[in-house]
Order: sequence, then C-alpha cells, then structure tokens
Amino acid sequence: MNVYIRELVSSLAQAGVEADVYVRRWHDELPEVVEVEPGFRVIHIEAGPVDLAKEDLPAIVDDFADGVLAHLRSDKPVDALHANYWLSGVAGHRIKHELDLPLVSVFHTLARVKAETGDPEPQHRIDAEAYVIRCSDAIVANAAVEASQLEDLYGADADRIEVVPPGVVHAYFSPGDRQGARDALELGDEPILLFVGRVQPLKGIDIAVQALAELDRTDARLLIVGGASGTEGEAEVARLSALAVELGVADRIEFVAPQPHHLLSTYYRAADLLVLPSRSESFGLVALEAAACGTPVVAAAVGGLRTLVDHGKTGFLVDSRNPSHFATYISQILADTSMAVELSANAVALAQNYTWSSTAARLRRLYVDLTTKAPVNCV
Repeated sequence: MNVYIRELVSSLAQAGVEADVYVRRWHDELPEVVEVEPGFRVIHIEAGPVDLAKEDLPAIVDDFADGVLAHLRSDKPVDALHANYWLSGVAGHRIKHELDLPLVSVFHTLARVKAETGDPEPQHRIDAEAYVIRCSDAIVANAAVEASQLEDLYGADADRIEVVPPGVVHAYFSPGDRQGARDALELGDEPILLFVGRVQPLKGIDIAVQALAELDRTDARLLIVGGASGTEGEAEVARLSALAVELGVADRIEFVAPQPHHLLSTYYRAADLLVLPSRSESFGLVALEAAACGTPVVAAAVGGLRTLVDHGKTGFLVDSRNPSHFATYISQILADTSMAVELSANAVALAQNYTWSSTAARLRRLYVDLTTKAPVNCV
C-alpha cells in the first residue's frame, strides 16, 4: 500500500494534480510537512503515541481526523478526498461530511474476503468497511474480481465502482542480466524460487515451503524476501522455520530482511520464478513487478492475480491449496528452458500495459467528474 500511494501521488503530481498525503506521525523527529516533489506533500498528523501498535490504531482514528480537518481548514482548499485502507476510509467519511467533499475509497484488502479464506478480521472493521462503501462517491477496485467482491459481499453500487489497476515503475522493474543479479546477491547457479511480501499467514508461504520439498531438484533454493508483519508475523516466521526443518529443506531456505523497493528488481532478475501462494490478494503488485522483470509467476488463482497471470503464457495459476500442484508447475518451468524463455517474454509484454501514468490519468478524470456532482449522502 505504501508503494501504491507513493507512486500514484507522484504520477498525479506529474500530471498536474496537486496532492497532499496525510499520515499519522510515527516518529518524534518527523517534520510536519515534507515536500516530496512539486505538487506532492506528506503531512504528519499527531494522533496517539508514535509507537502505537497497528491493532490499536482504530482507537485514534477520530484524533487523526481532527488533525487532518484542522490542517485542511488552515491550508489551501481541496476538491476531493481519497482514502486508502479502511481506517483512512473512516476518517475520510467524517471529513467528507464536515467539509462537503466527495470521497474516493480504495481498500487494498477487504475483511469479508479475508474471512472467506480463513483470515477473519474484527466485526468492527467489517461494519466500518460497509459504512464507508455505502457513503463513498467512488470506490476504486484494483481488478474486476475485487469489483465483484465489493458488489457481492458489501452490496456496493456498481455505478460507483471504478476498476483502476495499479502500475509499475518500468525504469526500475525491467528485464536484466540474471547472472549479474545473482553475482550482486552472491547466489550460485542453482534454481532460485522467490517469494516477496510480508510474512504473515494469509500469504500462504507454507505452501511454497512444502512445494520446495516436493521438487525433484534438491539443489533448488527458496528466498523469502520481506519481514514479519502484524501480530502473527513473528509466530509465522517461527512456524515456517519449524516446517522447513521438519521437511528437511531448512538449509535451502533463506529469510531476507525487507529491501528498499527499487532494489527488489535485483531479486526478481536473479530468480527463476516467483511463487505467490496467497490465500487472498486484491491485486498482487509483486506479481506485476516480477512480470516486468521477465520473471515467470506461479500464483494462487485468487483476486487480482487472475488478471496479472495469464495461465500458460506468462506463468501459471493454481486453483487449489495443494503444494503438489504448485510443485508441478514450478518443475515444468525449471525443466524446460524454452518454456521459461517464452513465459518471460510474454510476462514483459503483459506488464507493459500497466503504468502509473495511466493509473493517475484515470483517477484524474474521476476526480474531475466527482467535483461536478453533489457528494453522495449516506444510505
């Protein structure tokens, strides 16, 4: 979500849309305003202790909204609000009515979707999402699948849903020399499977570990790039480590700390393929970044991944939670060089359709359209 917001707002600014990003102050030494680039400011709002845990954030949403309102009233006028994630949606809903502004909401993850795949969220989050959806002037879905979920699970008005996929920075994420990338990461010539993302249960990394154990290539390695996330993150790292020991593959798995975003391209280029066995995924930005680098993707057939992976052409979609099915597709890519080359070329071609400038252009038109209408009333 941080990548989404940063790249989207940068592209909006370059398209002539001035945008301020309001975030909670998370460190004592942060300045009130950071000028990122012309037309793009980050404004830090005091709301609760700087080290407040994620699960405690709902309690300070009103404080955050108070701070945003105070800054908006003292600064230049704005034309629209754009809320990312359900917590910002709650704050945005209140601000919408106090300032009579249109509200655009994008959720990134949906509680009712997560519940369907075994990752339940508190009822207060479900209720808040439903409330924000009913009162949003527009709801941005990252993919058609998410649009359907908004309608089916939340009763969202289809006329207010806009499918606007994210983009990828092709200056960073593009094909490159695999050997050079491996040299930079001090990797050998063994098969490299890659996972990129937060380490938490909903990412299904245990499927990747089990798939590694089922391969007939005992030299294959799995790199898990990303850190523990959320209240269950550390426990998930411990669980995955224990599973790897149990399956006899602990010496072929490496946990890599979170990396600066632009450096992920080196990992994508070094890998033979990306494994993404998420239980749910509204879009799956890492799958798009991997494709842009020419790295085939073996992914769960969920959410936006169904759009990003063209089965049999840019990678493979697995419509089950069976590690053996993931291992079968992984083995095909590792065993067939000509197939891997074709998947790589097709993946690059698919990724060319996704740019942040296109995303920004579509949202700019949406903002303009909303400012010509009266804001939606809550129903």
